[in-house]
Amino acid sequence: MVTAWRCRSESARIGLNSDRIQFQPGPDVNLSTRVRSLSDFKANAAEILLDLEKRGEPLVITQNGQAKAILQDLGAYEKTQESLALLKILALGSRQVEAGATLPLAGVAARVKAKRAAA
Repeated sequence: MVTAWRCRSESARIGLNSDRIQFQPGPDVNLSTRVRSLSDFKANAAEILLDLEKRGEPLVITQNGQAKAILQDLGAYEKTQESLALLKILALGSRQVEAGATLPLAGVAARVKAKRAAA
């Protein structure tokens, strides 16, 4: 079972398969325009961090001409982690549906009502 939906970016898509999650960036998600060398980062760290916070876009850090790391603002990182947690929950739910580990809605609703009445 594969489910896909759009991200914050209208053209980016996230695909949810029962065994993996895939992110397909759209044309407006282009890391190649956000590249800085490690030495440039060292020399301009404060300015670069302000830019990260303002733009909310990740930055590729290179060393000896090769991409080595992605630098991301803390707020953007936290949003990414929340999104990943949600995707993991959805993947787990998808696996449970495929395995037939589901209950009829009427039965679940009755259990919830019974628990509320008892409380």
